[in-house]
Amino acid sequence: MASTPFSAILQKSRNLTSTFLLCRPYCSTVTNRKNLFSRISPLGDPSISISSILENWLQEGNPLDYQQLHRIIRTLRSSKRFNQALQVSEWMSSKGLCPISATDHAVQLNLIGKVRGLDSAENYFQNLNDEDKTEKAYGALLNCYAREGLVDKSLSLMQKIKDMGFVSVLNYNNIMCLYLQTEQYEKVPGVLALMKKDGVSPDTFSYRLGINSYGARSDLMSMEKLLEEMEQQSHVGSDWITYSMVANYYIKADLKEKALIYLKKCEEKADKRDTIAYNYLISQYASLGNKNAMMRLWKLQKENCKKQLNREYITMLGSLVKLGDLDETEKLLGEWELSGNFYDFRVPNILLIGYSKNGLIEKAETMLQSMVEKGKNPIPNSWAIIAAGLVDKGNMEKAFQYMKEAVAVQPKNKGWRPKRDVISSILSWATSNREIDEVEDFVNSVKNVTSMDRDMYLFLIKMYVRCGREVDKILESMAVDNIELDDEFREILNSR
Repeated sequence: MASTPFSAILQKSRNLTSTFLLCRPYCSTVTNRKNLFSRISPLGDPSISISSILENWLQEGNPLDYQQLHRIIRTLRSSKRFNQALQVSEWMSSKGLCPISATDHAVQLNLIGKVRGLDSAENYFQNLNDEDKTEKAYGALLNCYAREGLVDKSLSLMQKIKDMGFVSVLNYNNIMCLYLQTEQYEKVPGVLALMKKDGVSPDTFSYRLGINSYGARSDLMSMEKLLEEMEQQSHVGSDWITYSMVANYYIKADLKEKALIYLKKCEEKADKRDTIAYNYLISQYASLGNKNAMMRLWKLQKENCKKQLNREYITMLGSLVKLGDLDETEKLLGEWELSGNFYDFRVPNILLIGYSKNGLIEKAETMLQSMVEKGKNPIPNSWAIIAAGLVDKGNMEKAFQYMKEAVAVQPKNKGWRPKRDVISSILSWATSNREIDEVEDFVNSVKNVTSMDRDMYLFLIKMYVRCGREVDKILESMAVDNIELDDEFREILNSR
């Protein structure tokens, strides 16, 4: 940061955090647990091997059965931990501890497609024995094609599946998903009609896909008509997710009265203990600017649900910020800090965003400095949020310093990417106001986070030309990044 004391505090915080992480007793904590999934659950890093955990479980003489492994795979899939779910599935197959069913092959094929890509999924399918190439295996391969948006391959395989007599609701749903993904919304109702004609009854998901196709085209009359048909199907019925979806399309169309009707139905259908349903409802009422409904649902959620996780606080804090109620947001953040929940910087970042968007940059800076002084180690986005606010305020010196902090801690948060317009604004200022070596260091740091774009190269070349530096290496990098040397670049280069 700009001041020496703050930088010292920050470095001390980082050192303490690193020491803590190195000293945590991961192995003893995990291996001593008596429930198998309780050993696997904390290992969220997909690079961690699950096979060794399973092997240790067996070596300790613990029981292991088919249903237990299936539950673990199902839970990991639902948590989007596909790599680890695949590890368990492949370990189960390799050990021969239980028979591998058609469903097991289908699940493994689907996971391979998600984790290793389509070629690997196709190879797995081709290497299956003929007796294992069942309806479920074909359906899993179709799902892989549809997920990749491969229209021709999907339709060809669907026809083959139909020719073999393997018709199921799942296959038709995959084709409808394909059309939604490729934005061919008008084709979805035709698949739904063909499905009925072929004697396959649509399920809840089928109707949702049809409703989505109409909503995406703003055909709200047809959307509501299909919803009414769904409500009349005794074997299907309607659920809170469908009503929430319909309400969302009415919100987008600015038809508030209609939206309120379906939000009410959504609440009536939802389980009173379903935190996800509350989150959706709170967010949608925020879009309508209805704070009273938001606060009522938040109160109900706290009364009916065992605990509010960080996810719930993020939803509610974000909704309050959307309404511009920063006082209530500050109050709720204080409640979260006392909740005992894991300290996830995405939660306080919501208030940082609120401050920055409302021009309260000093409050955002004070808040972040306070967190650092308490030994917290901010994630890149915490710094970047304030940097963006400072750019809006025209305080480029501080914005430069904050973005340098964001880029410096990025290696610990590899998924983070800075906003290009903020980087461009900062770089435009820095190339005219900072020493060339400092700007080069900043650019090299940014290149480790995100690819260079045209504007970033333009600013860099302007600075090099002004300082009399050679630009050959920059031009080589531009060629690698497929940045065209247009007239503006040529004009600058010719001015040397």
